[in-house]
Amino acid sequence: MKKCILLLLVFTAVLSCSDDNDDNPNADPQLIIRLNFDPNQQRLDNLGQPAVIPNGNAAQTPVIQSMSANYIELAPTATALLGQGEIIYEGAETNAGGDMAIDFQQSIFAGDDEVFLSIPLGQVASGTYEWVRVSLAYQEGDIQLLVDNVGEVTGRLASFVGYNNYITSFDLNGSSIEVNDDKLQGFWAFEALGFTSQGQAPEGATTVPNPLFDTSPVPQGSCVVTGEFSNPFTITGDETEDITVTLSFSINNSFEWTEVNSDGKYEPSAGEQVVDMGLRGLIPSVSN
Repeated sequence: MKKCILLLLVFTAVLSCSDDNDDNPNADPQLIIRLNFDPNQQRLDNLGQPAVIPNGNAAQTPVIQSMSANYIELAPTATALLGQGEIIYEGAETNAGGDMAIDFQQSIFAGDDEVFLSIPLGQVASGTYEWVRVSLAYQEGDIQLLVDNVGEVTGRLASFVGYNNYITSFDLNGSSIEVNDDKLQGFWAFEALGFTSQGQAPEGATTVPNPLFDTSPVPQGSCVVTGEFSNPFTITGDETEDITVTLSFSINNSFEWTEVNSDGKYEPSAGEQVVDMGLRGLIPSVSN
């Protein structure tokens, strides 16, 4: 009887260990991609240089609620062209709307200081990486606007900054937005006080900082933001612990519009038009 009880205990322990492993599919060391949105990070232009707000425009810093990307690549050097680095993520695409586009319905999202992606380090090629490229697809955040007879209110802005986006519908702060079509970079939707509106920023107006413009340009409209690691990091293939890459995006006055009333307030009822919703820089960092 004692032997039977002992065997039963051992068998139960083995099953318990097996269950623990089944419940932890990420037991192998992971490469973790975490997002961060920094209102104080330097505001850059398309060439990665410090940027000021143009005359006749105004801007504000939004409160980002979520973001999606459809491409992430680690680049070994400044001369590695787009696609020649280690591509660690590519989002779903579809031609359901006619042209090839990001499939918004299958996108993944993350908010400030949240994990966007986690993959086994064993799936990433060994090497030393100096740069990261991120093709942004979507961002959603809160902005302030001035409404006649009401005053300043908070609205929710959805910005589609990917090269092309196939959208069936999406929820914006409790309001359903129906699209069922492709929308090029710069499409936006807005909700405030229960009312919604839609619009399209001018072609080429979305800022996409790329400090490697001279050595590694990116296609117009691709929204591939490029950032340099302060210290190159190496993946050896022998890692035993997770590596976390934090992508810190500048949201410093990243929502920009044309001014009709020169008061620094966004007033759509006065005819003020959205011209730029692009993130204003990328600083990646690594931790264990």
